[in-house]
Amino acid sequence: MIQGFSLEHQVMAAEKGTLPECFGVLEKVFPMGCDGLRSSPPECFACDHKTQCLRSAMHGQEGIEVRQEQVDKAFHAGLMGFWNRWSQKKHLVRTAENIKKDHGKKPGM
Repeated sequence: MIQGFSLEHQVMAAEKGTLPECFGVLEKVFPMGCDGLRSSPPECFACDHKTQCLRSAMHGQEGIEVRQEQVDKAFHAGLMGFWNRWSQKKHLVRTAENIKKDHGKKPGM
């Protein structure tokens, strides 16, 4: 779910066609570049939904994987110690498990 937008609002907006097709699709709005770094493509900067779109993309399972990449890069660069890395990774795994559980629930539960 997008921060600031309820799930119902997102569905209604998508049905009305107010959100672009690429909305919240991580590989389209925050792809990995040739240099191994992620960045938003230039066409996203002109979009009115860019902030909520990127938040939505980073909120899901793919966003957790990106954060795990960031933790690993920080650890290998010496910017993070073993215990901090372990703690961050554990938190991200638990968050991913919660997302999976939430997606399996029926609405209203």
